[in-house]
Amino acid sequence: MIHSLPQKNWLPQKNRTLVPDRILQFQVPSRQAWLTTWMLSLVGFIICCTTWLINPLPAQATGVYNMPTLKAGDITRLVDQAGVLSRLTQGELISQLDALAQSTGNEVRFVTIHRLDYEETIDSFAQDLFQKWFPTAEEQANQILVVLDNVTNTIAIQTGTEVKSLLSDEMADSITQETMMVPLRGGKYNQAFEDAGDRLTAILTGQPDPGPPIVTNDINTESTFATAEETDDRSATIVVIVLLALATIIPMATYYLYQILQS
Repeated sequence: MIHSLPQKNWLPQKNRTLVPDRILQFQVPSRQAWLTTWMLSLVGFIICCTTWLINPLPAQATGVYNMPTLKAGDITRLVDQAGVLSRLTQGELISQLDALAQSTGNEVRFVTIHRLDYEETIDSFAQDLFQKWFPTAEEQANQILVVLDNVTNTIAIQTGTEVKSLLSDEMADSITQETMMVPLRGGKYNQAFEDAGDRLTAILTGQPDPGPPIVTNDINTESTFATAEETDDRSATIVVIVLLALATIIPMATYYLYQILQS
């Protein structure tokens, strides 16, 4: 027996209205909501910038592992990582130290760095770098290494055993703490290295030691120049003040603007 299914009328009935279960309604944000969102976003951005300036990321320090690799006899005479020397001074120093090495066999190298690593001193840095570049006593014999940190303006010198017959420890200390330190107090990095190169060249070629510079009483030995850290702090303080002022003025201006638009 075959049963036939009742036919279903798939055609829409007359006057039949299809109504969806849910109607999505898109509402345009009001002017007040837009202004509030914009104001909160701006204030949040200013607060983030202010927080970053007050507690900036620590500046990258320099360790011995950041230094290039070289050995005795290499032609590298100068590593100006701090970028405190002009191109003219660099060229003159390299030519002077090359001539010194060829005529005497004594090799002088100048290194500048920007910011010592944590718990590192300029003396420990210079000693470790001297040991890295010249690991044996034979390699160290005719080497002179002068290192400057331009953040603290401290200098250290390392010398080999063969050099000490011409350049005593007292002379070496006088070069770093007098010959170089006097112009450094005035921020004159080029002069500091040029004077050190001239004095080292005279001593290592057997000429009389010209000695440290003569400082007269009318010269202020205290530095009147802001250090790099002081300059950074002042700039950050100015920016923080400006951002705080904007964080106060902009919400007030936004509020008054909203009142005007509402009226």
